[in-house]
Amino acid sequence: MECRKVRAVAEDLDVATRPVRSASVKRETKETKVEVSINLDGTGVCSAHSQIPFLDHMLDQLASHGLFNVMVEAEGDTWIDDHHTNEDIALALGSALSKALGDRKGIHRFGDFTAPLDEALVHVVLDLSGRPHLSFDLQIPTERIGKYETQLVEHFFQSVVNTSGMTLHIRQLAGKNSHHIVEATFKAFARALRRATEYDERRQGQIASSKGVLTQQ
Repeated sequence: MECRKVRAVAEDLDVATRPVRSASVKRETKETKVEVSINLDGTGVCSAHSQIPFLDHMLDQLASHGLFNVMVEAEGDTWIDDHHTNEDIALALGSALSKALGDRKGIHRFGDFTAPLDEALVHVVLDLSGRPHLSFDLQIPTERIGKYETQLVEHFFQSVVNTSGMTLHIRQLAGKNSHHIVEATFKAFARALRRATEYDERRQGQIASSKGVLTQQ
């Protein structure tokens, strides 16, 4: 009984001394002005104003299903198209994620999830390894969802990967409706990321790598 009490107290102290895992990133160019904040230990709150309604909807899925608090404020040259704004939001999001993770001590590191949305089924696997790589296999049947160009989905995730240092695999297992396929992707990504960023209590603060580091070198 005493051993269990000591262990419980030690675990409570470990939780109490963990760093706040949140970060904000500002990115400003001649094309866009973007600010992104993320709290990895949030409650699923999202405030997204990207000038791209469908992307705002997807960012809400990321927050809700990952239980992250996400804030995005963006102004961009959307009178041309959504490419620059979509890219720079994703670059800032990946950077904020990497900053919030810090040295990545004690996290699970790996995460995977398969999400359905009606007829669509998408599997996402990721590794917060410090090794940026994207393998993307979606067959989105239409060129647009509303006004959003569906080719920007891959570019969004490539940009997140580049600045976060994650390895990310996305596979479509089924689906015919473009909206369903993309939304299932964001939901699966959120759930996989939640798993990967959560603490592994058995690791007791150690880095989940035989190399000893999980940051980009």
